[in-house]
Amino acid sequence: MSFEQVRLIQLPKVADKRGNLSFIESARHIPFEISRTYWLYDVPGDERRNGHAFRRQEEFIVALSGSFDVVLNDGSETRRYHMARSYYGLYVPRMMWRELDNFSTNSLALVLSSTPYDAADYIEDFEEYCTLLKGGSHE
Repeated sequence: MSFEQVRLIQLPKVADKRGNLSFIESARHIPFEISRTYWLYDVPGDERRNGHAFRRQEEFIVALSGSFDVVLNDGSETRRYHMARSYYGLYVPRMMWRELDNFSTNSLALVLSSTPYDAADYIEDFEEYCTLLKGGSHE
């Protein structure tokens, strides 16, 4: 995979004096049907979530509260995306190494996933990830 597929997506934002509202619709605002939703919270400030990649899973990551960084690596280049607005999300395609770090106090990261949880889909060793990329066998 390459960074050509990674993109920040602006979500609908309905502004109101009583507060703002944003929403996400499967296959309309993000390029996949949502199969799983999970969130990360109570992560100590400046803590890092270990990296991994997915063979099949695509993700859409939103900072619902606070901020954090999504660090992506395609096997040859690393890019950092600072997530701090709840009306923007980051689309992460399959076979992209990712880490989350630089969490602010009380941050809340929402992750929408294209697949149900499957431990076999995770690649948790960066060297194995690079080998798979070079060999072209991701499945």
